[in-house]
Amino acid sequence: MTYLSVHGVRKSYGEHEVVAGIDLELKPGECFGLLGPNGAGKTTTLRLCLGLTEPDAGTIRMFDLPVPVEARQARARAGVVPQIDNLDPDFTVAENLLVYGRYFGLADALLYARIPSLLEFAGLANRGDDNIKALSGGMKRRLTLARALINDPDLIFLDEPTTGLDPQARHLIWERLRNLLSQGKTIFLTTHFMDEAERLCHRLAIMDHGRVIVSGSPRELVRAHIEPQVVEIFGDGAEAWATAQGSRLSERCERTGETVFCYAHNVDALLHDLEQRPELHYLHRSANLEDVFLRLTGRDLRD
Repeated sequence: MTYLSVHGVRKSYGEHEVVAGIDLELKPGECFGLLGPNGAGKTTTLRLCLGLTEPDAGTIRMFDLPVPVEARQARARAGVVPQIDNLDPDFTVAENLLVYGRYFGLADALLYARIPSLLEFAGLANRGDDNIKALSGGMKRRLTLARALINDPDLIFLDEPTTGLDPQARHLIWERLRNLLSQGKTIFLTTHFMDEAERLCHRLAIMDHGRVIVSGSPRELVRAHIEPQVVEIFGDGAEAWATAQGSRLSERCERTGETVFCYAHNVDALLHDLEQRPELHYLHRSANLEDVFLRLTGRDLRD
């Protein structure tokens, strides 16, 4: 059984093909991540899945209902956390949950029963009567997540849920999302944070120029697409060192700004050389999903 299936979906605006024939499937109880640079087509893909944008080609089914034809019925079992908080500033914290729940046709008695546990989930148990303007950015983000749960959804769409949050708020959101997964909820996540995807996602796909270029678990992608050891070298002379020694001591070197990234299976000789060069600073670490992402999508800045 799949909660969401996307096959051969395309979407163009004018001559620009934003989504170019993608295939995705989400199974119950998993967190699936969709990663990609700015303009890769992630948000458009989410809008297509929710029936908010009509595809030019391909098929989409949510809970085995055709989208966008029966998108409204399918969305009754889904929750959505948009990229930008759209809470109503004229309502209190609790009223935002109440009014949103009414859009699903839920009875007030049921909503009043659910709101206390959702406020507790959001860490806002004592803020129900507060105005939205009194909340911090992290509080608003947690409330938006709680609001997406008002209909007790089986599938939750999260579009960059922790963008703009400080580390403490991000970790709290991650804790709440892991809690939802432990309850059997299914999550479709887009994010720019590779550590977020590694922590939360069972499977993910990396998208670029409207196409899915790789998919798999975070560990599978790291193992398949990148050397296991990374040494980052920075400081005066790093670029000159890379030109003279980088290719000899590592399997691959890449430069971004003032930092040289050296990738290899064995870095003993590389580290020994760097220890003799006090003018250089370096960091030795294991390869991660960000290394995979940058190798596959490039290090150039995207607007």
